[in-house]
Amino acid sequence: MTALQKSTVSALLLLTASACTSYYEVPIETPLQPKLEVSRFQRILVAGFLAGGSDDVDANLETARLLKSQLRNESRLDVIDAEVLDLLAIAEIEGDVITDNTDSLGRSTQQTNSQPGDPEEEDDVLSEEDLEAYESIFANVSYWRQLGEEHQNPLIVTGSVYFTPHQRAGMMSREREIYDDFGRRRVVPIRAYRDRRGFILSPKFIFIDGNTGVTLYTERHREEVLYDLSHNSPALSSYFELMDRLIPSFLGALADQSIRGTRIMLR
Repeated sequence: MTALQKSTVSALLLLTASACTSYYEVPIETPLQPKLEVSRFQRILVAGFLAGGSDDVDANLETARLLKSQLRNESRLDVIDAEVLDLLAIAEIEGDVITDNTDSLGRSTQQTNSQPGDPEEEDDVLSEEDLEAYESIFANVSYWRQLGEEHQNPLIVTGSVYFTPHQRAGMMSREREIYDDFGRRRVVPIRAYRDRRGFILSPKFIFIDGNTGVTLYTERHREEVLYDLSHNSPALSSYFELMDRLIPSFLGALADQSIRGTRIMLR
């Protein structure tokens, strides 16, 4: 048998085998381990958040409501139905507000402010740097331990949420359809200078042991969304759009999750 004949026979055998082979999909599920060990907890308390940025959205209240709703659906832990705390006010009362000041000689000093802010300051929008001055409340072990005792030592969720308008300008690419003299369609990229505006969401989720008051795990995120100037998106709608991106990671810190997919098998 010549080499050409052998090649022809091999090709025929391969085609025959291919025709007799069938394919089918097998569902698979890959488990993911939680980032935080929560087996010793039966209850979870979404306490409240330090909130700053836009006053168009009550980031403290909306974040607490959203996380409670998600936890009721996705977590085995019993979600405690408690009033959302105003952590900004609590940090001031507890004396957990650290501010940087400069004295008359130009030296940088730190002081603890234990008095609530005056009315004029309370109306001001807090920046991310302003929120950092309040974050020492999370290290106040005695406060969180006392809060835990009031709610039967749950896992406590708290942190900070910064949500603010954002604008950016620059060169953007988009596709444009064009037709030649014969009516043939062609898509070409076009670059143009465009202004866009939207929002930035930067939350920090902190998980605290309600029995000891000690921080167990911290997770920080930052997301942004930009729209054309002609697109009018309400602040609250954009807030939920950005939170939707973060919820899976937040839930992944608490519960066993799995990635579902399929594999192709030969029969």
